[in-house]
Parts: sequence; structure tokens; C-alpha cells
Amino acid sequence: MLSALVVACKQATPPTFRGVDLSSVPLSGSFQLRDANGYQRSSADFRGKIVLLMFGYTHCPDVCPTSLARAARIKSLLGKDGQKLQVLFVTVDPERDSPAILREYATAFDPTFVGMYGNAKQTAEAAKAFGAFYRKVPVGNSYTMEHSALDYVIDARGKVRLALRYEESAQDCADDLRRLL
Repeated sequence: MLSALVVACKQATPPTFRGVDLSSVPLSGSFQLRDANGYQRSSADFRGKIVLLMFGYTHCPDVCPTSLARAARIKSLLGKDGQKLQVLFVTVDPERDSPAILREYATAFDPTFVGMYGNAKQTAEAAKAFGAFYRKVPVGNSYTMEHSALDYVIDARGKVRLALRYEESAQDCADDLRRLL
């Protein structure tokens, strides 16, 4: 009887993450976007995998390429379990990030990474579903994009579970993802 209680207590203890635990935050994590090949995709299409989703743009000078390089390292650190990880890069700049540019950009970090885009409304709805922020900022005759520097982790059942901070190491992120596998 006592051993059953000990087992029950151990199972009730939620995992401790280095990233921001979003398990109790009411985020839908749902989206309707197109992949870089033009196919309509939704969050449900990725059930059964751990999804690492980031919002950004291909002209980003630092956060986006660093985050995608870290995602490739995380996948490598997961070893064989890296096959259970799907990285999605959602552009917040569909005006400049064409499907061809998105495909080339995302797959430059890993051939399994998927670039995604939508119209202005779809992009705003996807960002809202994760609590992400972005905005266009005029710079001279052009513009840049400000955006959240968090990567969102969705578990295999489709629930938003974590936000990985930009400054977290690939090893810490991989350790968090292992707790969800």
C-alpha cells in the first residue's frame, strides 16, 4: 500500500524545466498557415511529434539565425530522439519572405526544418495563439521587424508546454525536451 502511494506521488510531480513552463497558461497553440511548399498546414498536422516553433524573419540579423542554429544543435543532442522533433519557423514578414526564400532559409539549418507563412490575419492569429509579439518598424526607406525571442515547445498531444529563452543553451533546451519525450 505504501509503495503505491509513493509511486502515485512521484507521478503527480510535474517535471522541472529550465525554460518557462507554460503548461498552465491558456495558450491554444493553434495555427492555419502554409508551409514553404504551399501546402495548408495546421497545428494538428504535427501531433505525435514535439514541435519547436519560432516566430521570426529571414532578414533578422541575430536572433533568428542563432535560434535556428541552436535548434539544429538541440536536434543533434537528442540523438535518435531528434527524429521526434519538428522545427517550424513562422515568418512575421511574409511581405519579404517568399515561400522559396523561407524554404532555403529554414532548410539551410537542417533539411527537416519547415518554413511557414500566412497572410497578415493568419500570422497575427498564430502569434496570438502563442502569446508572441511582432511589429514592423520603419527604418529609412525600408523596415525591420521586432519580434519575440522565444521558441515555443508543443508536446506530442498538441499542448503548448514551454517557452525557451534566447539565452538558454542548446544542452539545457535538449534536457527540457527529453522530459517531454
